[in-house]
Amino acid sequence: MSIIAAYMVPHPPMIVPAVGRGSEKQVETTIESYKKVAEEIAELAPDTIIISSPHSVMYADYFHISPGAGAKGSFAQFRAPEVSFDETYDEELADAIGRIACENGVPAGKLGEREKDLDHGTMVPLYFIHEQYRQLGKESDFMIVRIGLSALPLAEHYALGQAVSRAVDELGRKAVYVASGDLSHKLQKYGPYGFAPEGPVYDDRIMDVCSRGAFGEMLEFNETLCEKAAECGHRSFVIMAGALDGKKVDAKMLSHEDVTGVGYGICTFHPGETDEERHFLKEYLDESAAKVAGQRENEDEYVKLARQSLESYILKGEKLPVPDDLPEELRNSRAGAFVSIHKNGSLRGCIGTILPTQDSVAEEIIGNAISASTRDPRFDPIRPDELKWLEINVDVLGDPEPIDSKDMLDVKRYGVIVTNGGRRGLLLPDLDGVDTVDQQIAIAKQKAGIGSDEPVDLQRFEVIRHK
Repeated sequence: MSIIAAYMVPHPPMIVPAVGRGSEKQVETTIESYKKVAEEIAELAPDTIIISSPHSVMYADYFHISPGAGAKGSFAQFRAPEVSFDETYDEELADAIGRIACENGVPAGKLGEREKDLDHGTMVPLYFIHEQYRQLGKESDFMIVRIGLSALPLAEHYALGQAVSRAVDELGRKAVYVASGDLSHKLQKYGPYGFAPEGPVYDDRIMDVCSRGAFGEMLEFNETLCEKAAECGHRSFVIMAGALDGKKVDAKMLSHEDVTGVGYGICTFHPGETDEERHFLKEYLDESAAKVAGQRENEDEYVKLARQSLESYILKGEKLPVPDDLPEELRNSRAGAFVSIHKNGSLRGCIGTILPTQDSVAEEIIGNAISASTRDPRFDPIRPDELKWLEINVDVLGDPEPIDSKDMLDVKRYGVIVTNGGRRGLLLPDLDGVDTVDQQIAIAKQKAGIGSDEPVDLQRFEVIRHK
């Protein structure tokens, strides 16, 4: 068998009557659509329901698949302890997903369980599914697999979905995929999270993409847009898309509501025969590699040097000597420098020096390129197979100058250094998603381990950015 259907669903606890206590009536359209989804699933009678949830265990660099024979949960934290769950996990399928994912370079598995109880992103869809089984007089004899999201790039989420599909096929499971996730949380001024103009933009776009089954376009969403829209389900939807890779898909939008200030979207997806034109990850990665190849032809000497340095170290384990043919400004001047590396639109490494530590800017760049690609504690070392997708920037820093007030900062022009005792943090200027000075200072303090209420001394600096 295989994945026979997939569903995009929201997870507001208030749509469960025992939780909503009447307030759920304001989103009756969403509830009716949910019931249709549950009815479809009950009629399909899957062996296993695979659920990806933003509220399951989540790590920055790892996909957590819930371990063990099963898990329990209830809506007790939402004042409805009587609505409870006792689910059986498909351990064999969970193991197969983790194994196949790791074999394909996607970090996933059962390590790092922090909270065994089921989360509401998993329980809300299960509530409607169980209710429909009961109405049909059927035993809820399906198993589940619960998968958490990560902070890894969207391409990695899609690749995890591909691993899910291969595992299902390998074991011959009759499975459905439920992608749990709300849309933007910033759709109405009266909503609990307020309004942001990116909110409606995100909702309109994701609903259009899903209604057409245009899964390749999911990979193209800008992370800054997703963050400012405060969505929670996009990565869940991308895993689902990967699970349907290479198949014709009959996509149908059932509903979209925003009356609570949070977007609730429901779509159904029924896969058909193989379609070689729907291998969206391959297409995305090929386009990304071609883009980087074009950029390499126009890189200036600073970026070329950083790329040569990291490639020499990653491929041969050798530190690049300073080339003889570099411009004089690289060989004879000194300055701090940061090397930033992105892969498929996501940060892959960034290390730098505030002040010069080497005899030349060239040596500064060579050393920091190695560190950014192999020693950034936030990421695993870059692998040789990733090199063709790497976009590299080099920022050469001007001398820091003390300032008396944050009013002397400009997020586009100046970077900031915050200092409290022996703790010091830096943030470069003109970064995507950093729009205010307060944001800039807050992030720099966070990087330094300085509390949000702790006082800091401020310095500003300018950079020359090389691409």
